[in-house]
Amino acid sequence: MSDNVQQSRERLNQVRAEVAKVVVGQDAAVSGLLVALLTGGHVLMEGVPGVAKTLLVRTLAASLAVETRRVQFTPDLMPGDITGSMVVTSSADGGSNELSFREGPVFTNLLLADEINRTPPKTQSALLEAMEEGQVSVDGVSRALPRPFLVAATQNPVEYEGTYPLPEAQLDRFLLKVVLPVPEREAELEILARHAAGFDPRDIAAAGVSPVAGPEDVIAAQVACTQVTVSAEVAAYIVDIARATRVSPSLSLGVSPRGSTALMRAARAWAWLNGRDFVTPDDVKALAHSVLVHRLALRPEAELEGVDTGAVLSSALGSVPVPR
Repeated sequence: MSDNVQQSRERLNQVRAEVAKVVVGQDAAVSGLLVALLTGGHVLMEGVPGVAKTLLVRTLAASLAVETRRVQFTPDLMPGDITGSMVVTSSADGGSNELSFREGPVFTNLLLADEINRTPPKTQSALLEAMEEGQVSVDGVSRALPRPFLVAATQNPVEYEGTYPLPEAQLDRFLLKVVLPVPEREAELEILARHAAGFDPRDIAAAGVSPVAGPEDVIAAQVACTQVTVSAEVAAYIVDIARATRVSPSLSLGVSPRGSTALMRAARAWAWLNGRDFVTPDDVKALAHSVLVHRLALRPEAELEGVDTGAVLSSALGSVPVPR
């Protein structure tokens, strides 16, 4: 392993310490964001208002020397407000007006899509091409987005008033879904202590957060993650987990091959972050829920019975023998 790749890993792991200066008790969400960053994937973060979803992404951006933009999703937001649009401008010589492309906020390295489920599906779907192909097409012309590119979207639980459930096609574009819980008692006491000492969540720089990794570190890490070995046994384990969800009587939609490849990519990144050049079954199990649970759809009768997709996935995982 080259010294540059090793330095990139050390710097990216330092991001955790920078985020911890501001956000307390959300280590799983931080890990999910890092894994997505290393795989070129995207993260959907769900939690009730006030559990630091937006603050976490803002702090991550502050700890990375990358360009970042934020879009507050609202019911009246239009697709062109995200991707950009053609606008009429005057020519430099004062002649006839001409059409030119004005970039939208999606042209950045880290896009914070805040409260993404408060905008209608038409606008939500504006992100599909950007998330899948790293480009946007406007007026018949495709325009590449910067690298690296990460969409970190936050949403309130779908039962909250004024929300629009994300369509299956949109959900499937997210590598991970991370649920941010209400912090435990000790973590909440720490939050109160920080605020009592003068912490201002609107001023992250005052908390001492500084950039510790840049785009070149992320791109080097992305290349290194593709070289992490996945044995035939671990690959078969991933496929068997996906197939177990497809035959579950509680599910109308199991994990697709896209979900299987997403789990492999995430496991590779997790192994690399932990200093290994090979994937273990424990890497797969550690990320299975975050990568797969949002790709499952319950049958109507299972929903009426109060069945939880997380429990169904746990049952599927338990039914698959773990390779030694």
